[in-house]
Amino acid sequence: MLLYKDIISDDEMFSDAFPVKLVDDIVYEVDCAMITVKEGDVDIGANPSAEEAGETLDDTAQTVNNVVHSFRLQSTTFDKKSYLAYLKGYMKAIKAQLPADQVEAFEKGAAAYAKVIVAKFKDYEFYTGENMNPEGMVALLNYREDQVTPYFTFWKHGLKEVKL
Repeated sequence: MLLYKDIISDDEMFSDAFPVKLVDDIVYEVDCAMITVKEGDVDIGANPSAEEAGETLDDTAQTVNNVVHSFRLQSTTFDKKSYLAYLKGYMKAIKAQLPADQVEAFEKGAAAYAKVIVAKFKDYEFYTGENMNPEGMVALLNYREDQVTPYFTFWKHGLKEVKL
């Protein structure tokens, strides 16, 4: 299994236990779902067993996003101006960590994808890693065309893969 960690904050962001798709070699899209958890539940991305299907709802149960819950992502807010200011600084920090032969492709791809984000800015929810490091990655939550299926967008070059 692969765990993806933010290269700046070292926060765990997601794992390949969730459906992951690389888009334009610049971002990962990670499909997620809303799940119901009870106090003490831990989600590792697997489906619930058939035995649990007959259980009644518990008073302590709550509905959460499985990626947010599993990796303890923290909700944050941005207006367009503050997000663009953050993104400029974040891209500069990522660029500084890349090998020289990857910088040009990263800059081109990141600029193109940033335009996609700006065009749909009002559709996104923003999440930081567990430590809420303001220098670290801000993951973007959006919904597929069906307006039901949630997915996260993570910057590929801002992550390191850790084999477990």
